[in-house]
Amino acid sequence: MDGGSNDGSVNIILGYADKLSYWVSSPDNGQADAIYRGFERCTGEIIGWINSDDLLLPGCLQKVAHYFISNPDKECVVGGCVIIDSKDNIIKDRLGLPALNAGIYVTFNKLLYWGCGFNQPASFWRRDIFFEVGGFDSTLKYCFDYDMYFRLAKRKSFGLLNECIACFRIHGTSKTSTLQDIRSLENESLWKIYGRYDSTKLTQRVFYYYFNVLYIAKNKMYSILNIIGLYHITLT
Repeated sequence: MDGGSNDGSVNIILGYADKLSYWVSSPDNGQADAIYRGFERCTGEIIGWINSDDLLLPGCLQKVAHYFISNPDKECVVGGCVIIDSKDNIIKDRLGLPALNAGIYVTFNKLLYWGCGFNQPASFWRRDIFFEVGGFDSTLKYCFDYDMYFRLAKRKSFGLLNECIACFRIHGTSKTSTLQDIRSLENESLWKIYGRYDSTKLTQRVFYYYFNVLYIAKNKMYSILNIIGLYHITLT
């Protein structure tokens, strides 16, 4: 779903056209609109999307499919994600240990009071539920995925794949680098809509520090495991 770019993307797409069920390059009403129209054409039970600068790691889709087959009650699953730069160098990885995250890794309250703690390329959900909760709010330029996660998490907490399945790339022209002001404004709007400020400031602080302590403890655990050689991420 290319927005009519003139950066050579179409030539790349044409090289894979015989392997694609559909593609288009034309102006759209923004990223949320383009992805939504892509999802309308999807025929699989499980959906997710990958932007042109991000990556899925080998075996990702098989692992996601196996998770949903083994957990038919779950509607959304998230996995670990490696943060990389423009040259594929690893900046950091985000991976959840079940011992620290059991039951609270991705719940509505965690999304509301602390944030996602995961990256969009490593998230997948059931197609029918996506449309049932209303899809995307196309008026949002940055946080349309965050808004969707709220509505999914209101139904059920997310499942966890305890391994890295995708790469999220940070570079000078990415949305993460250029749209932080818009992100902040949209975050504030969503927090108001979903009731963050309906609770007392004490409650907000308790939730925030609760999840933050778990996040710090998780990172310390990874550092220890890495030092003793039991945990190491490579892009292979």
